[in-house]
Amino acid sequence: MRPSGRAADALRPVSIETGVSAHAEGSCLIRCGRTHVLCTASLEPRVPPFLRNTGLGWVTAEYGMLPRATTSRNQREAKKGQTGRTQEIQRLIGRALRAGLDRAALGERQITIDCDVLQADGGTRCASITGGWVALRLAVNKLMKAGEVKMDPLMDHVAAVSCGIFGGMPLLDLDYAEDSEAGTDANFVMTGRGGLVEIQAAAEGATFSRAEFDAMLALAETGTAQLVEAQKAAIAG
Repeated sequence: MRPSGRAADALRPVSIETGVSAHAEGSCLIRCGRTHVLCTASLEPRVPPFLRNTGLGWVTAEYGMLPRATTSRNQREAKKGQTGRTQEIQRLIGRALRAGLDRAALGERQITIDCDVLQADGGTRCASITGGWVALRLAVNKLMKAGEVKMDPLMDHVAAVSCGIFGGMPLLDLDYAEDSEAGTDANFVMTGRGGLVEIQAAAEGATFSRAEFDAMLALAETGTAQLVEAQKAAIAG
């Protein structure tokens, strides 16, 4: 039995509320159980120096946690400086979202996805990727409606989910109680068509087997497919 009472292949309740920021070109609040992340997309008519005069666009990301996103207060990173964990996560979000992007179709402009964790209960990077794609989609829709891009630069959905081995069993979408005690922890980033973008997997104690990895991958395929459906419902609304 999982601490939450969920089945091994069950996601936490997922909701994606769009249009939560009055000023951002695209925004959503994604809730995956008790993990809540505000995702905003900001359009800028510029690209990093290494892309100037190439005709290619860029999507990047920034990630942060509010001081009371967790059970005890964390000092703001604006005061203490970014941790290696924060830098690693925001690079992952950027890489993941660019995987579903035609940068030539986007043109020489940048979209920055800001992912601010309001409340954390495991899986914040995965929620940031899934919600970040929705914010990106909404921003791109504005570009297309204004006629600023001729072809849709988003080639596919991108979503992410965690899996792990907890109590000897492969489980989908770990919350903090499971993640903190898991023998194996993994994050899977996938496209809407089922393509693999990135896998992060680590044994926290004993090694894990190929059969256990295959079981986690199968769970991730099921979970990301459900998350993609949630993305579709959010942008349709």
